[in-house]
Amino acid sequence: MKQGEIWQVSFSGEGHEYQGRRPALIIQSNKQLKVTTVVSVIPFTSRIDKRYADDIFVSKSTENKLYHDSLIKVHHIQTFDKVRFIKKVGELEPAILFEVQSYLQKHFGI
Repeated sequence: MKQGEIWQVSFSGEGHEYQGRRPALIIQSNKQLKVTTVVSVIPFTSRIDKRYADDIFVSKSTENKLYHDSLIKVHHIQTFDKVRFIKKVGELEPAILFEVQSYLQKHFGI
């Protein structure tokens, strides 16, 4: 596992949280991934008609291996134990990962 990878993850949310198996982007630093058993992610959705201002659009590609054009739902940052990670899907393109990292700076005010 490393930052920028897309994994199939088992979500079990309540209320407005995402649920079920879906692709998610690993946002945690590679250094932290080596020292902890939990991983911070942001889910994807193929419901591109439900785009909010900060959501990031991703076209399916041979690199990311998504089944559909999707949105990275940046407001839905979650952390899960590694047992919820089912399989690696692909890797996010560097330019889009940079967009996510820029958003995280805004989100956390850092």
